[in-house]
Amino acid sequence: MAIEISWSAGSIDEARKVSRYLVQEGYVASAQITPWIESIYTWNNQLETSQETKVIFKTEERHLDKVKEAIIKNTRYEVPEILWRRIEGGNESYLKWLQEATSVKG
Repeated sequence: MAIEISWSAGSIDEARKVSRYLVQEGYVASAQITPWIESIYTWNNQLETSQETKVIFKTEERHLDKVKEAIIKNTRYEVPEILWRRIEGGNESYLKWLQEATSVKG
């Protein structure tokens, strides 16, 4: 099953490092990086505002643990935002490419 994983990285360098690794290893078919977002949230009972980088990965569900592992190992955040959802439909030729691009690792 194809999935989309959303991650808020602490910097563009962090996002690029993890994204390049995951694509090169075949764990994700693609990574889309939005270099600058502003996030407002509470942390330790304090209102925080941070500049972050948003990354969207396209992959197969069987690679989810490897993707999470790579993010957790390489992020500066104690509690990184990692969200995912199943892709229920889409351009069939794109979904076939996604499956082929991630078949290297299983």
